[in-house]
Amino acid sequence: MARESFFERLKRAGAAEWRAYVEHPFTAGMADGSLPQPAFRHYLVQDYLFLIEFARAYALAIYKAPQLADMREAAAALSAILDVEMNLHVKLCAAWGLAAADLERAAPAAETLAYTRYVLDTGMRGDLLALKVALAPCVIGYADIGARLAATGMGAAPNPYRVWIDEYAGAAYQEVAAKARADLDRLAARYATPAREAELVAIFKEATRLEADFWEMGWRAGAKL
Repeated sequence: MARESFFERLKRAGAAEWRAYVEHPFTAGMADGSLPQPAFRHYLVQDYLFLIEFARAYALAIYKAPQLADMREAAAALSAILDVEMNLHVKLCAAWGLAAADLERAAPAAETLAYTRYVLDTGMRGDLLALKVALAPCVIGYADIGARLAATGMGAAPNPYRVWIDEYAGAAYQEVAAKARADLDRLAARYATPAREAELVAIFKEATRLEADFWEMGWRAGAKL
């Protein structure tokens, strides 16, 4: 029997929070195409602002890295966000009628501020492992959600959210998530003592709850129609 990964241990401990996140009605609405489009547009804008702070978190990971290999891993992730993912996000937003200027002048929602500040504060107070645990629900969770939504078949009619689903279900992003899981295992083997387990589980649960709140933010925007 394969040994349970550190991420799977975290997910098992935070099963209720994880389910509320990955099975949120926002994701179900993307799967069958029924999500109101203003909800998705609002999410896209806030997700762009989130990516900016996500990049700061990986910059912090470089500073927190105790070994050169850790620094290189964080630097590669930072470059991928700034040089690849943000450009892809701008292109996706353009397809929804959102120009780069719209994204740059948008005000962050309370949920965006709460989530990004929690991740950065966790990284400032803790070590690299604590920061990576706070990042895990986003990095790994999007791969899980993308794969699950793709497996539904996305309905018979053309799905306006197919590009987003295909991006996170695709081989390139699935590899990003697999590397994140392996990185967590490596760091946990080095720093996750039994005495720290409760602390790390608490970080994971809170970050996962804040991810669900991010979906809820978009969901509410669609409900206002």
